Amino acid sequence: MPVVRGQAVLVAIGINWEGRRCVLAVELAQRERATSWKELLEGLKGRGLRGVRLVVSDDHAGLKRAVREVLGEALWQRCYVHFLRNALDYLPRRGGDDCLTELRGIYERRTAAEARQDLKAWLGRWQGRYSRLCQWVEENIEETLSFYALPLAHHTHLKSTNMLERLNEEIKRRTLVVRIFPNAASCLRLVRALAVEIREDWIEATRYLDMDLLREQEKSRPRLGEAA
Repeated sequence: MPVVRGQAVLVAIGINWEGRRCVLAVELAQRERATSWKELLEGLKGRGLRGVRLVVSDDHAGLKRAVREVLGEALWQRCYVHFLRNALDYLPRRGGDDCLTELRGIYERRTAAEARQDLKAWLGRWQGRYSRLCQWVEENIEETLSFYALPLAHHTHLKSTNMLERLNEEIKRRTLVVRIFPNAASCLRLVRALAVEIREDWIEATRYLDMDLLREQEKSRPRLGEAA
């Protein structure tokens, strides 16, 4: 009797010093766990990946651990969109829309100092009504503010994993059409072909970021991930 097994698709993308998006790796794994992500990141370093300044991801424990072990020099940014979705777990089923709208607004501030000032005011307004949420936010929100170490023009693009979403959505759409692959190799071929198509679109697109802004910033202060 045939056995159907699920596979995790691990995808890493990045922005090079020309300011263009790149697909760095597409791999399959039995499970999305720390060892799988560590192997992927070590493979990238073996292929010459250097000087990573910032890693943006969701709060997956295995991925976070792998980043710490392999890319310890980089700052880690927890995707603020995923963070806001996680916040729903600490709110009653009905209500809290105004509370979350105000929390989202913190990420529109120009500096980390402004964001923390808004956070303090937000906690003061909502502590009495949503104490459980406020405690969770206070304990975890710093992980979502790393992007403030970047130039202001980079904030919109690098405070979330949105850059990855189109690729992930296309992978899901195309693999759901096939549903069951004859083997892992055929699945990997399809997913990598999709990644190549999207990479070509990225090459033809305008630059995603102006990296001269980061170069200028690093001339005047320690680079991201280094102590001041």
